[in-house]
Amino acid sequence: MEFHMIETRKYQKTLAACYLGFVTQAITANFAPLLFLTFQNTYGISLEKLALIPAVFYLTQLLIDLVAARFVDKIGYRTCVVTSQAISAAGLVLLAVLPEILPVPFSGILIAVVFYAIGSGLAEVLVSPIVEACPFENKEGRMSLLHSFYCWGAVGVILGSTLFFAVFGIENWRILALIWALIPLVNVFQFLTCPMERLVEDGEGLPLRKLLRLPLLWMMILLMICSGASETAMAQWASAFTESALGVSKTIGDLAGPCLFAVFMGISRILYGKMSEKLNLTRTMLLSSLLCVACYLLTSLSSLPMLGLVGCALCGFSVGILWPGTISLSSQKCPNGGTAMFAFLALAGDLGGTIAPEIVGSVSELAGGNLKTGLLAAAIFPILLVAGLLAAQRFSGR
Repeated sequence: MEFHMIETRKYQKTLAACYLGFVTQAITANFAPLLFLTFQNTYGISLEKLALIPAVFYLTQLLIDLVAARFVDKIGYRTCVVTSQAISAAGLVLLAVLPEILPVPFSGILIAVVFYAIGSGLAEVLVSPIVEACPFENKEGRMSLLHSFYCWGAVGVILGSTLFFAVFGIENWRILALIWALIPLVNVFQFLTCPMERLVEDGEGLPLRKLLRLPLLWMMILLMICSGASETAMAQWASAFTESALGVSKTIGDLAGPCLFAVFMGISRILYGKMSEKLNLTRTMLLSSLLCVACYLLTSLSSLPMLGLVGCALCGFSVGILWPGTISLSSQKCPNGGTAMFAFLALAGDLGGTIAPEIVGSVSELAGGNLKTGLLAAAIFPILLVAGLLAAQRFSGR
């Protein structure tokens, strides 16, 4: 017992590095969007071009998810995860430098985005299996707690940046980009020195071909697409919804919408992390998915703006367990899936996260700019999630 405790304590450094890995991901995903108006005013970049920034970020992540399944195991976890943090730091430094020195500032921004998106995509594929491979008890709880750090990172970067701009002025955003770059830079040294295990030993993991033939994997991929979609459809439009529904400024919209969403998402992940041993994972995810459907309906059908905001915030709470829960469920049901399985799950989550906000935008456009109609259409994702979880329950029951 005492030996096990000493063993577990040894891996706390690994856990801390993985937490910071998710904080870095939150910085890379949320920092540039806060600067859209600044980029427009400073460099004369159109809003249409600025919309390419998140698109390039998520598409680069998708590509990394896709190819990581083939090379991560060959190169090794440590080399890949250290590289992910170094590239993320380099991308944030380039964001501060390149737009000033290149003849086309927008090209500089996009090059920086591609850099830190590669780092973010690698981290997404690696951090979950690194924690899964550590000899901890109660892995579902650890996974949920791990993913809560993305939420706290998002809240930190939004609040921290807003505070920095209020005190030092938004024109000093380049200094802040360099400050944020210190987090992945410090984490490079964390990952270089922390203990790390392999998820499956050489030759024990399922070959890629066999893995792709498993019906269970495809069921988990469907769950992951719907989890990513349920989360981002609301998260990406939370600011615009708050602005239009409550008639507030963009700053307040940014703080009230995405921040509330991220805070509630983080709270639900911490709560599940603490209580996971007493809860059935599939049942908890099923209840969360039903709450998510209710939140989408409340947000899109309510005539009272405040109720819409409540629906938006509670939606963050309802989706909290879905992404980490699907990862834990996959590990339980397919222990030999190895890194390739985690890469496919990350790819599926990002795919859902890429298509869902687009669907909301397109449906809203067709409805004459009515965002509520777009959000109502997005309710299909948590509905599919409920159906998928019921099917998964039956599948494992057999």
